[in-house]
Amino acid sequence: MTSRPGPHRPRPPRSVEELLEQVRAGLDRLGPRQAHEAARNEGALLVDIRYAALRDRDGLIPGAAVVERNELEWRLDPSGSHRIPEVTGHDLRVIVVCNEGYASSLAAASLRQLGLHRATDLTGGFQAWRAEGLPVTFEPGRPPTAPMPPTSG
Repeated sequence: MTSRPGPHRPRPPRSVEELLEQVRAGLDRLGPRQAHEAARNEGALLVDIRYAALRDRDGLIPGAAVVERNELEWRLDPSGSHRIPEVTGHDLRVIVVCNEGYASSLAAASLRQLGLHRATDLTGGFQAWRAEGLPVTFEPGRPPTAPMPPTSG
């Protein structure tokens, strides 16, 4: 049996490392100090996608929006009804923060597919931020204000 030529042929499998390399090639990733300056002086939005146990254990970046990964696209879609108030348009510079800088790269690529063409991530994640001695707090951040759509099923 031969495979049919055409646009519907599946791509050959690739590893997550290959996917990550491809995604990162299209991102202008920022180091911790660059991200801090972008948020403080340029109006960039830091978005912490770590799960609650890590935030409770390690703290929060003051001023960062807390949006867990499984809600990210819903909360940051500029044209979506469930977006957080900080998302003001497709030109917003979003800097995604995960724990060590892996999941954030894939998340930033997903946001770019929604039209957030300036989305990127923090190299080394929260752990690199903390290691640089940048501000960390244990005060809870404000939760997203828009309700999530009901689940069916």
